[in-house]
Amino acid sequence: MEIHNQLKRVSKFLSEYSTTLMAVGVQTSRIVKNTSRIAESFGLEVDMTIFQKTIIMTLRDKDNTHTYSSVNKIKPLALNFFINSKLSTLSWDIYDYNLSLEEAEKRYKEIVSVPREKDMTVLILVAIANASFCRLFHGDFTSMGIVFVATLIGFRVRQILMKNHWNHLAVFLICSFIASMVGSMGFLFGWGNTPEVALGTSVLFLIPGVPMINSIMDVIDGHVLAGTSRFINATMLIISIAIGLSLTLAVTNISAL
Repeated sequence: MEIHNQLKRVSKFLSEYSTTLMAVGVQTSRIVKNTSRIAESFGLEVDMTIFQKTIIMTLRDKDNTHTYSSVNKIKPLALNFFINSKLSTLSWDIYDYNLSLEEAEKRYKEIVSVPREKDMTVLILVAIANASFCRLFHGDFTSMGIVFVATLIGFRVRQILMKNHWNHLAVFLICSFIASMVGSMGFLFGWGNTPEVALGTSVLFLIPGVPMINSIMDVIDGHVLAGTSRFINATMLIISIAIGLSLTLAVTNISAL
């Protein structure tokens, strides 16, 4: 009975740990390594099957005489490199310093309870970053200003819609359309000398770079199922962005200019 309770408690912690890693944008092989490292520190072994929305986990003792299985839903969290880094460090601390389960749970809760940056701070930083992308692609300062405003409006709409639990594909389509409509102002009113750069970079803040990179890395590492599901999801987001941008071109008739 004691080993069963231990397996249950450790499994609950590892489930919380692994689903959080998946939610904040960690590649599959790293999730498996970190979780296995923690299980090993408690004298246990873990087998995992990772999908886009769930993680199936089986925890067992070294003799394989006792097992505990669970199916865990992945949390609807946003990308978070702080949590990504801190949870990876936690796995090594548990392994190197033989932390107790109670201490591991305490430190896990401290990490995930750290508040994210305020929405307005993120909004301003994303707008500055996207305007910098415009400059990187040789956009002039007028185009940078257009992209800055386009990103402010588009990303703010995204924040609002995501908080209201809209479908993420619909959110990307709507935000792409809104941001590109603002980005087309250079064409429509003759502002600046690089209006095509302003229009093209106005939607770059929506590009799902991390999911796309993770999908490729997962396939390379042999996690084909997880990698394929991530690739399909990222592709659908890119298609939504393309549809929104195409709607702008159709409405403004820019393609005919």
